[in-house]
Amino acid sequence: MTAVDVIVVGAGPTGLMTAAELMLAEAYPMVLDALPERNPMSRAGVIHCRTAELFDQRGMLESLLATGDFPTTEIGHFAGLPVDFQSWPTRHPAYNVPQGKIEEFLEARLVGGGVPMLRGHQVVDMVAEADGVTVTANGPDGIVRHRGRYLVAADGGRSTIRKIMGLDFPGRKGTSTSVTAEAVLSGLGSTRQGLERSSGGHWAIQFPLEAPVRRLVVGGPGPAVPREAEVTTDELRAGLRAVYGDQVELVGLRRAARIDNSARQLTTYQRGRVLFVGDAAHIHLPLAGQGVNLGLGDAFNLGWKLAAAVHGWAPDQLLDTYHTERHPVGARVLANTQTQGLLMDWVGTGDPDLSAARGILEELLRRPEAMRWMAGMMTGLDIRYDIAGASEDPLVGMRMPDLDVTVAGEPRRSHSLLHTGRGLLLDLTRSDHLAAAAGAWAARVDHVQAEPRGDVPATAMLVRPDGHVCWTSGLPEMEKALTSWFGAPNRSPADPSPVGSARE
Repeated sequence: MTAVDVIVVGAGPTGLMTAAELMLAEAYPMVLDALPERNPMSRAGVIHCRTAELFDQRGMLESLLATGDFPTTEIGHFAGLPVDFQSWPTRHPAYNVPQGKIEEFLEARLVGGGVPMLRGHQVVDMVAEADGVTVTANGPDGIVRHRGRYLVAADGGRSTIRKIMGLDFPGRKGTSTSVTAEAVLSGLGSTRQGLERSSGGHWAIQFPLEAPVRRLVVGGPGPAVPREAEVTTDELRAGLRAVYGDQVELVGLRRAARIDNSARQLTTYQRGRVLFVGDAAHIHLPLAGQGVNLGLGDAFNLGWKLAAAVHGWAPDQLLDTYHTERHPVGARVLANTQTQGLLMDWVGTGDPDLSAARGILEELLRRPEAMRWMAGMMTGLDIRYDIAGASEDPLVGMRMPDLDVTVAGEPRRSHSLLHTGRGLLLDLTRSDHLAAAAGAWAARVDHVQAEPRGDVPATAMLVRPDGHVCWTSGLPEMEKALTSWFGAPNRSPADPSPVGSARE
């Protein structure tokens, strides 16, 4: 029996990113996946602005983007209506990176770090106990067993782990299916982007992936088709004709699959030593690229907290905050995708009342404050966790802004200071008090003294490894915030030598 710190079941982007965060924190994972090789169908294709920031905070964004020629966009959509992402301050647009590229990149990173990647291992049983979890899997060489102190279920909307545990997955089952494809198109309308509809209720969405391939989604009226049913080129051509007439032709099809409008969410993301992330915790209509971004957000929120539990320094209830912070974010995405499905007439009713409602929303989005609100929700840039002090300082709970600073005479961006995956106390005052206090948490928090190059929202801020601010200079009791998020001090502030390693 192989023993590891954490067993991650599922090798999609969410599971791989969770494993990468654990690896960074030296809480060593193992990844199991039922498929013998990566699924060639990239069901997702957009890294939103906030997710790009998260990759950047780990020093991974530039390397990921170097793996291909990926289009960028600063305009997204809500039910097909344009949404300006740049209404929020961020250095990054959205990047049209196929899911398969994300998986390939993260898997290479894990394998390079020595993380076991066991493909073709179908989990058949799982026993969770007070001190760990035992998984039984059917692999290429027969039955194998693995033991972990924790298990992360990242095995998708039809999660085996969830079913073995007998957990209810409340919500709505799918009532309508559509087709998503990676296709090559030609004709006058083959370079269009966004949603287009016909008078008969048929619709299509397309946007560029790596040239010449485009993401194409078609749907409309008609009976639901089982998701397992094969998608034919004739079916896609019929869907294109219904929307574009003879302006768009299908000249190449790489892959295609069916999707539906199911909307479900677990009531709790943690059951003892088993935690659920991504589609294993929540499923929704795949609109505006929110699914993979929601899952990656789960991974960044959970990874450092789970590593803290593995290493034994996690404060009381730290791991509980994974559910309390991420469940509302997931619920909000379910709500907005259900609203989008209604407003874009996903099922193809042709109801004129829906067109009237879209018109009202379109007019509302002309107001800058409404556009900003919508862009923040769609990109995740507005996520604010309920952290102590949030009522007193608008920055607390929000993501740290990517500030231009000077560190040891060198120009830096504040997001680059999170590459280590540790906490960050960014001190723009060179305070002796902050330096002395921060020393007691030196094994878990990097204290960086810097000079600002421009306006700053606070002269000092304590930032969690996931990039969210948990204390600022506008609040008292920094030591209390350090203890709440990074555990008891590992040495006395007066002791000049740190105790333990940087990953104790």
